Amino acid sequence: MGMSVTISAADATRDAEQILKLQYLCYQREAEIHQNWSIEPLTQPLDALRAELVEGVGLVARLGEEIVASVRGRLDADGTVRIDRLIVHPRMRRHGLGGRLLDAIERHFAAEPGPAAKRFRLSAGRRGEAGLRLYHSRGYAQVGPQPAEAGLAQALVTLEKAA
Repeated sequence: MGMSVTISAADATRDAEQILKLQYLCYQREAEIHQNWSIEPLTQPLDALRAELVEGVGLVARLGEEIVASVRGRLDADGTVRIDRLIVHPRMRRHGLGGRLLDAIERHFAAEPGPAAKRFRLSAGRRGEAGLRLYHSRGYAQVGPQPAEAGLAQALVTLEKAA
């Protein structure tokens, strides 16, 4: 009998190290494309990731006790939910986990009491065809390019949709 994947809130103390290891694994391809292994997702300190989880929202997908996917988000003062670091373990890709996590973080912010989310915004690399397909299938539309980050050869694409 196989295990099912569950989605839950990330715990900054218990989950941060596993998320950081998964992030490191998932961003290897990006580093290889740009021939730059000093990009921020690969150099982020554990304490910085813990702070992101405390200040914003982190969700994880677990297969048993193993974290196999993760996403982070935070609501800005202007009502924009910034979704970041949607990552899925390479062996778990193409099973719908990215879409499930994206839907879950949107639902979280839509149901959150207090200031209402007006829009969801995220960024993706132009070469990330699978990610772009996912975002377009969920109603995201390109709103503009971003300048290339330090050490990245390509600009990112900013996508957005109404909450």
